[in-house]
Amino acid sequence: MDSPHSNLQSSSNDSPAREKLIALRLALLRVHKTLLEMERRTYEREHGYVNAGELFRLVVDHAQFAWLHNISEFVVRIDESLAAKEPITPEYTNVAFSLARKMFIPTESGDAFQKKYFDAIQQDPAVVIEHAELARLFQNEPSDTPGA
Repeated sequence: MDSPHSNLQSSSNDSPAREKLIALRLALLRVHKTLLEMERRTYEREHGYVNAGELFRLVVDHAQFAWLHNISEFVVRIDESLAAKEPITPEYTNVAFSLARKMFIPTESGDAFQKKYFDAIQQDPAVVIEHAELARLFQNEPSDTPGA
């Protein structure tokens, strides 16, 4: 019997669109983990060490971590699509990449997430590295708008 997570992994018979969506999912998870670790260090400097259970509660309930919910929700939507019986279409993957590309524009003048992401890139070299990997993934995918 397949585990509920077996269809979230790549396999040799996956379509190219599905493989790309899985690659996006993994990149988003790496960025999320890096940002979460950065926020944890910031929180711990002010409040002291937190264990895994306390961190989970903070991620769910504390305002400092709230901006990371956007990434969590994005990954959940991808997971739901990958778990569905319907095949992943190139159009669906293109939309997911387009949304992620727009979401992960680090800018001082963007939406709340983009501003926090901009600040994170300024503060943490590990975030810079993950952002570069995400940008490389985006660069390998066609954009829905010319010059984007």
